[in-house]
Amino acid sequence: MDTLSYKTISANKATAEKEWVVIDAENMVLGRLASKVAKMLRGKYKPNFTPHVDCGDNVIVINAEKIALTGKKMTDKVYIRHTGYPGGQRFQSPQDVLAKYPERLVEKAVRGMLPKNRLGRELYRNLHVVVGAEHKYEAQKPKVVDLNTIK
Repeated sequence: MDTLSYKTISANKATAEKEWVVIDAENMVLGRLASKVAKMLRGKYKPNFTPHVDCGDNVIVINAEKIALTGKKMTDKVYIRHTGYPGGQRFQSPQDVLAKYPERLVEKAVRGMLPKNRLGRELYRNLHVVVGAEHKYEAQKPKVVDLNTIK
């Protein structure tokens, strides 16, 4: 019996084929966009996916200010944070966040869908969210990806 055909090949940092991709967030629903971006950062769309290795792509999300939320989430959803001081609980709606820091809506949604460990923190560094259509990563020659074609 040929046992060479049974060898499982795991990706590592040297063999991972990382690419740069651009995703246009214009008129896309936040949660659906974030879940697909998180899968791309993780590398789950690749045939050599390895759970414990950063084998995903570097993702650039453009037009973050044109993101959409369904229903009344833009006004009714609440982001909660705490300053660390007594009575320091702060509340913000997505409408407030979008007005001041549009890129943070996408960043926060994607970060929540990544693993909560060292690997997740490393994967989050591969996400680049940009307000507007212009970005500073042209030197990496990123390819444009349409998320509507990805399952």
